Amino acid sequence: MSVSQSTFHTALLNPSEAVPEGLVDASAQPAGRRFSVYRNNVAVSLTEAVHQAFPVIAKLLGAQNMDGLSGIFLRQHPPTTPMMMFYGEAFPEFLAGMEQLSHLGYLPDVARLELALRRSYHAADSTPAPGDALAVDPEQVMRAKLEFAPSMQVVRSEWPIFSLWRFNTIDDAPKPQPGAEDVLVTRPEFDPAPHLLPAGGADWISKMQTGHTIGQAFESVSATTPEFDLGATLAPLLQGGAITSVTIERLAQ
Repeated sequence: MSVSQSTFHTALLNPSEAVPEGLVDASAQPAGRRFSVYRNNVAVSLTEAVHQAFPVIAKLLGAQNMDGLSGIFLRQHPPTTPMMMFYGEAFPEFLAGMEQLSHLGYLPDVARLELALRRSYHAADSTPAPGDALAVDPEQVMRAKLEFAPSMQVVRSEWPIFSLWRFNTIDDAPKPQPGAEDVLVTRPEFDPAPHLLPAGGADWISKMQTGHTIGQAFESVSATTPEFDLGATLAPLLQGGAITSVTIERLAQ
C-alpha cells in the first residue's frame, strides 16, 4: 500500500500523528523507527531555524518556551520552500495570534524587526548613489526624488522595538522606556543595521517611495509632525548606502 504525499507530510510535521500505515524501509520492513528518527531530525532542524531567525524573541521568552512555540508554529505554518532563509515569514503574525502571549504585546513587532533584518540581509545587491549626490544648493535638494536599495526596510511600532532589540543584543545598552519607535534597516556592507527614526521619519520615507520630492514629503510630514527632523532621517539613509538614485526635478519653464 502506497503512502500519499499529504499523509506523509502531515505525519512528518506532527509528532502526535501515527507513522503512516504502509510506510516501509529499503528492506520492505515497517519504517516506524526510522520514520520517527527522521521526523525528530526535521523538527529539531526547523526549531533551530526559528531560534536563529528570531534570537531576540528567543531571549525574551527563554529557550524552552521558544522550543514549544516553534513546534506549534511548525504544525500551523510548515515550510513552503526548501530555502530556509524564508522559513518563519509568518512568525510575527503567529505570535500576534497567540492568546497566551497577549500580555507581551511588543513581541510581534520585535519579531517583525528581526524579520526585516533577515530580509535586508538576503535582499538583492545595489549600488549606492554617489556620496555627493545631495551636495547641491538647498533649493535643488528640495526638488530631489530618491530611489532606495532593496535592502532598505522600515518597521513601524507602537512599542519601543529598537530599544528592546538593542537591550537584548548590545552589552550595557540602556533599559527600554515606554513609547512608540519606528526603525530603519540599512545594509551598508554585508550586515544589516537598525536605526531609530525620528518622529515622522517613517512617514517621510513612505512618501518618498511613492514619488514625492524631498520638499513635498517634508511639507506633508511637517504639517502633522512639526518636530520632524529631515537631517536626522537622511543621515542614516546616506551613511547606510540606502539611496541608490537622486533625480532633481527641473523647474517648470
